[in-house]
Amino acid sequence: MPCSQLDHITISALSLAAGVEYVRETLGITPQFGGEHSRMGTHNCVLKLGETVYLEVMAINPDAQRPDRPRWFQLDEPDPNRPVRLAAWAVRTDDIQAAVAASPVALGNVEPMSRGKIHWLISIPKDGRPAFQGVAPTLIQWPAGTHPTNTLADSGCFLTRLEGFHPQAEKVRSLLQAIGFEGNFHVSSLPSGEQAYLVAHIQTPAGPRQLGSAV
Repeated sequence: MPCSQLDHITISALSLAAGVEYVRETLGITPQFGGEHSRMGTHNCVLKLGETVYLEVMAINPDAQRPDRPRWFQLDEPDPNRPVRLAAWAVRTDDIQAAVAASPVALGNVEPMSRGKIHWLISIPKDGRPAFQGVAPTLIQWPAGTHPTNTLADSGCFLTRLEGFHPQAEKVRSLLQAIGFEGNFHVSSLPSGEQAYLVAHIQTPAGPRQLGSAV
């Protein structure tokens, strides 16, 4: 059985500036610029949330060429009621192919990706829509010794717990069990038809804060 651990959480926004401002207002810390994802026409800012956990703010890069495919994290289909939201989370594995194969739900194709000098493998759905509206994780595999937290400054913030809420919570639990997930993530059921969402609980220098999918 593959094994996996929580790697990072993703805030999606209509612009990088809007996403960074949301994080700054909520956590009291400003994420640092990460870089560009040329294959996806996006860019991000990042914030360390622990020894091997981080946050990224993701947005369409207005200066980049539009890709010939849907961008990841549903950035091409923004929710007007949630222009900035906690849209997704990723789990880290040492064998992404085995984890994708073990999942009872399709998580997308495993593709090589890069940002500057950083390279990794990641699962990307063809339509750009994360499984279970982002309550199920994206899978990621980093080459040994190249995790982004190795070069990120200490923010004084720590992710203490991640929660998901979805009408099909049991299916999400089955997926996590199949990929051997080990970590502090809890998924709760919602009534049928209600909108799924994530909530991240973060300890900051000013006390506990929450990042939620609805803003």
